[in-house]
Amino acid sequence: MSNNHKPYQLASYEWKGRHSIIEVNGSFIGGDNLCVIAGPCAVESEEQINTIASFLSKQGIKFIRGGAYKPRTSPYAFQGLKKEGLRLLKQVSERHELNVVTEVIDFSLLDEIYEYTDILQIGARNMKNYQFLKELGKTKKPILLKRGMDATIEEWLLAAEYILLGGNEDVILCERGIRTFDSSTRNTMDLASIPQIKHLSHLPIIADPSQGTGNRELVGPMSLAAVAAGADGLMIEVHNNPENALSDGPQSLYLDQFAELLPKIKKFAIAAGKVVDLREMANSERLNN
Repeated sequence: MSNNHKPYQLASYEWKGRHSIIEVNGSFIGGDNLCVIAGPCAVESEEQINTIASFLSKQGIKFIRGGAYKPRTSPYAFQGLKKEGLRLLKQVSERHELNVVTEVIDFSLLDEIYEYTDILQIGARNMKNYQFLKELGKTKKPILLKRGMDATIEEWLLAAEYILLGGNEDVILCERGIRTFDSSTRNTMDLASIPQIKHLSHLPIIADPSQGTGNRELVGPMSLAAVAAGADGLMIEVHNNPENALSDGPQSLYLDQFAELLPKIKKFAIAAGKVVDLREMANSERLNN
């Protein structure tokens, strides 16, 4: 089908004529599935990441997020545990049957991170790093491509096009807020981008209300709004001790807040024609919850 009027080709809806569904170790992102990715902004210690991973597993969550290499605005801020953080992520993912989502901040780290993660996250700062995106197109793992803080939707889809052109068709878009004149929230979450992407592209799109708002009190409402808008998933920051988090504590949900939000997400998902993709739990686990 001709699609010459759009600057992006492989990312367009017309290219496939249907919305793509991406499989990650038996779990699916897209279609009728609502994927929930949760975890801390950064891996801080073995106790911290194991506590959170155990909690998420008991909630039925299949994907844990966590930064091992942290690109921070200030060079004095916590930069992550690096290789040790990757090792801890892998350890808890195997122990609690979770898929790992972690950010690759630099091409030089791609080989190191590749074996520790199930989804390669590309942050907002790298959305326009086109040479890096070309290299990611040669990989075989799904790519979670976050929207740049000043990127238009067309620029975002063109960034995805660089990856798709390399041969990697498993690209997941992530709306994480854009920078505007309003300083009352960390970013301005562009909920309209979700149905707009659904109209323009076959790629699945998830929302990150934690980065999108920077305020834990807004994460719940914006999560539900994103599901209602048609998102294929959510990425939510969760921490067992947000007051002492080494990064992004103010936007991280407490464990009990996340547990209270999940049933609401399920209801909104049903209303939107989706089902939250959760791990089947044994009866003993259900009783403990």
